[in-house]
Amino acid sequence: MSSHTHSPYLEDIPLAEALARWSEALAEAGLDGPMPGEWASLDEAAGRITAEAVWARVSSPHYHAAAMDGYAVRAEDTRGATETRPVYLRVGQAAFYVDTGDPLPPGTNAVIMVEDVQLRDQGAGSGPGEIEILSSVAPWQHVRPMGEDMVASELILPANHRLRPQDIGAAAGAGHARLMVRRRPRVAIQPTGTELVEPGAPLRPGDIVEYNSLVLAAMVREWGGQPVRLPPLPDDYRALRERIAEAAREHDLVIVNAGSSAGSEDFTARAVADLGRVLVHGIAIRPGHPVVLGVAEVAGTPGGPQAQGAIARRAVPVVGLPGYPVSAAMTCELVVKPLLARWLGQPPEERPQVQATLARKVVSPMGEEEFLRVTVGQVGERIVATPLPGGSGVLMSLVRADGIVRIPRGQEGFDAGATVTVSLLRSPASRLNVCSIWYRALIRTGAIGAPKPTVALAGVAPPHGRGHRQPRPDPGRTGRRIGPALSRPDPLLRQRGQPGGAAGPLARGGPSGGVPSAGRGDRGV
Repeated sequence: MSSHTHSPYLEDIPLAEALARWSEALAEAGLDGPMPGEWASLDEAAGRITAEAVWARVSSPHYHAAAMDGYAVRAEDTRGATETRPVYLRVGQAAFYVDTGDPLPPGTNAVIMVEDVQLRDQGAGSGPGEIEILSSVAPWQHVRPMGEDMVASELILPANHRLRPQDIGAAAGAGHARLMVRRRPRVAIQPTGTELVEPGAPLRPGDIVEYNSLVLAAMVREWGGQPVRLPPLPDDYRALRERIAEAAREHDLVIVNAGSSAGSEDFTARAVADLGRVLVHGIAIRPGHPVVLGVAEVAGTPGGPQAQGAIARRAVPVVGLPGYPVSAAMTCELVVKPLLARWLGQPPEERPQVQATLARKVVSPMGEEEFLRVTVGQVGERIVATPLPGGSGVLMSLVRADGIVRIPRGQEGFDAGATVTVSLLRSPASRLNVCSIWYRALIRTGAIGAPKPTVALAGVAPPHGRGHRQPRPDPGRTGRRIGPALSRPDPLLRQRGQPGGAAGPLARGGPSGGVPSAGRGDRGV
């Protein structure tokens, strides 16, 4: 272990103030604007962000095209045609057979569908014959005029637009084979900790599987960045400082996972301060208090968002995230996601929200803004949010969560039955109706069969590990407990993340329902 003294920093800054302080520093360094553009072929452009407006180079279609199989004619030649007084046009002279998509022959301006005409033979050796027309047609009937879809010089797509499959087709139809898109921000992710081992490696007491970087990389990729997972580092100050400097030369953003608190082996804040400056060390949020926000200055050619030419030194943002997995994931979303959106020219994403009734009382520290993980279910006409147990090291609380309830700083929590706003982690259409799914699962597995089954509402907190009493639906009150326990464990319920009697997931690990944390550095919050 290095003899370097540990970082003395640890503040308690409100989230909004911390983000504003960091944003101001990034603006001063010229790091708050969109990334420069790069060319991408159409088959690789889906999901990318346009760096410039896309204009049509050609019209589509670029000729007058038949919209049906049939005969192209001059509409004026069909005037007066009726069933009693049909009009006859000679094929090859006044009527021309066309397939869908064929260009109209010169002098024609309408198409009669092949099923609406009769072909009259003129006898052997008399040529292709005539068509019999029983009703007149309007000009441009069954014709796609030139430019019907898009006209040359028309704006097809604006700048800073996320490309969808239909946008790719429109660009191709407008004459483009490639598009100028925002370069993906390059994000280095550096896990730290002497105790870390790779997934799948044999485990000894004290070993911790390093999966935080997998989670963070997947999040960065989902937000449009290009993550690079670096090999884990032991708790050594000099090695960490050198790795941050090296990563900053080749990336737009460096994330250091763990080592962000104020312990004897937490070196992130000191390393960032030595390379540049620390703007924030400690945000008044729960989970995820010991976050480090800073800027490192390194030598090299700039590759950042507003790079223009070669300079001697450039600034690179550095984020230190807590080691606990829930803290790391949630603070990454709060801090890194808005920055990547800004670099890609996108507005911050707003999650869909619903109003829900809180199933039980929640107590929160007054000095911190808390992000409470909840499940969401429908009970009758109400949407009910049930707080999930588990500390910052219980990643399954995020796996099971349907949404997040934000408890403002200075508020002691919410009473049971309070109306809260839930920011959904899943789309509203995909939210599970926990009550009905659990009820059907119990019947299917034979755990219950009576007309009045003993089940748990989505709006009732399950017993923490006791497994001896279960609630059931009550139209008058949510939370009234009656009935015996369900003693049969159900693997389907375990898979759904629901209690399954004494063998259910909440029966393990005591009140938190969890296991020892998969990281360190944020005091268990």
